[in-house]
Order: sequence, then structure tokens, then C-alpha cells
Amino acid sequence: MRYVKLGRTGVEVSAQCLGTMMFGPMGNPDPVQCQEMVHTALEAGINFVDTADVYSRGQSEEILGAALKGRRDDVVVATKCYNAMSKERNHRGSSRRWITKAVEDSLRRLQTDHIDLYQVHRLDWGTDLDETLGALSDLVRAGKVLYIGSSSYPAEWIVEAQAVAAANHHQRYVTEQPQYSIFARSTEAAVLPTCLRHGIGVLPWSPLAGGWLTGKYRRDAPAPEGARFSPGGLFNRRRGGTVELAEDPRLGLVEALVAVADKAGITMTQLSLAFVAAHPAVTSTIIGPKTPEQLQDLLGAADVVLDDATLDAIDAIIPPGIDAPETEHYVENPGLAVEARRR
Repeated sequence: MRYVKLGRTGVEVSAQCLGTMMFGPMGNPDPVQCQEMVHTALEAGINFVDTADVYSRGQSEEILGAALKGRRDDVVVATKCYNAMSKERNHRGSSRRWITKAVEDSLRRLQTDHIDLYQVHRLDWGTDLDETLGALSDLVRAGKVLYIGSSSYPAEWIVEAQAVAAANHHQRYVTEQPQYSIFARSTEAAVLPTCLRHGIGVLPWSPLAGGWLTGKYRRDAPAPEGARFSPGGLFNRRRGGTVELAEDPRLGLVEALVAVADKAGITMTQLSLAFVAAHPAVTSTIIGPKTPEQLQDLLGAADVVLDDATLDAIDAIIPPGIDAPETEHYVENPGLAVEARRR
């Protein structure tokens, strides 16, 4: 396992970060097995774990807190706030009011007195960045949070946040957590170069594109039972059960990428994770296993390095800065809503 500095901070983190979105009812409902996966990851050299309050409505944080008993000081713990945690209208977003409450809830669930990296899960278009950064800075001064970060911020708002922090003497975001994979390459056009210029650590999420880049979805074969794009899977449920896998244009891209992986003598998982890790802006890649078997597969990619010929072959299938079809980035820019268009 390689270790790298977390942005411009003095903290060293593993080049793989254990993501726990699948811990709890929305993924693996067995808390004991999830805790064992945390222990396995730590034994493999991972010292960086990422969660969020919204994952299984707090249960992911609770599972992680229980798993880290006696080992908390050895692990860099990251969590997030922003998403709705109840039907109450102020139990969401990036207001001072909600951040102040959300952090206390996360500290309790994680059974800790501080959070190493506290991240805003999405850009809150309706809240002034000065308010958000001011509230986060107060948490740093209080010792409840050590560093702050953003997630899924557009490049121009990453710059805006740095400017607001400098102008108002706030803590600056030291990390950004963007969606980045072979299928989600538009991030390369602006977000990654922006993070490089500002010394911001990059923690890519969904490097396997929801399982597509493991090779589990293939032509003329049904989706594996329980997979996100299976008939009863998570992504299919979100779309009302209307996804027809056989018609998905990404299937052809997968077949081409499988050939690249085979030529390189590695698995699709290794190809996909190594591709993300190869970008100079990337600090630590978030891996999100649902089962112990998936975790072992992901850990096997930790030390894989792609040569130029393999990277060139990937570029020939999906060019730099371009997304594969059906890729969603969840930016939710209100300026792009139908009612906001001036035409």
C-alpha cells in the first residue's frame, strides 16, 4: 500500500480509502460482516475510511464507530453532511444551523470526539459559501473537526470556495471528492486541473462506475442478482424499475475495455482502479465493497500501475475529458433547470 499526503496537509493517508456507503441496509445489512471488512482493510494497510451521515440514515457511521473501537487513533476518519436526514426542512443543506447539528450527530454515531475530515456532500446552491465555511471553521477551532473538504463541487465553485476562505479568514477546503472513472472523464476537463493548481487532495468516488467497470455487466448475460443494475437493484429501483440492460450503450465499451485488461494481464477491477490512481491530481481512491469477496478484489488493485500503452488504449475507447453514455454527475445546477433557461 502506498501512502501520500492529504492535499497540502501533513497527514499521510493510504492510496486506497475504504468507502462505507454499502455498510447498512442500503448495501450489506450484516453489521458484524461490515465491521470485519473494516478490520481486513486496516490489516491490508488502509488507514483512511470515508462515510457519510446519509448512508443508511446513519447506520454506516454507527457500524464504523463500533469497528474502530481501540483503533481510532490509527485511522483517518472522514464523513460528510448535506443530504436530508429527515422530512424536517432544516435537517439538510449547508447552513450553519444544520452543520452545527449534523456534526454532533456524526460524532455520536462514530463514537469519537473529533472528525479528521468533514466534507460537504454536495454544493448547496441556496446557501452562501461564507456561511458554510464560517460554520466549518468554527468546528475546526472547537477541535471537533480537523480538516474540511467538499464533494461533487463544480470547478468554478472549488475556486470560489478558496477565494471566500482567503477573503474571510476561514479554513479552506483541503480535499475534493469528485466522481471519476473511465466512464466519468469529464472531471478531467476542469475539476482535476483546478485541484492540482490549488493543492487540493482528490478523493474519487465511484471509480468502478457503479460496478460497470468490474466487467460484471456483459452482452447476452443477465445482470448478477443483487447488482445495482439488476432488475431489483439500487439504480434500477431509483428509475422505477425501467432499466433495460441489454439496450445500454455501455455494454460495447465494457467489451472493448475487457480486451485491454486481458492484454495487460490484469482484471477489469485492477484496470479501472489503476486508471484513476494514475492521474497526478488523485490522492486516494475510494473503494466501496459490499462483501468481503469484493473487498479482496479491490485490495488486489492497490499496487497495480498501468503503462503508457494501456492508458493510450483506454483513451482510444473513451477520450480524455469525455463521459460515457448514461453518466450522471448529480451537480443539480439550478441555472440549468428548464425554468431558468432564457430561451
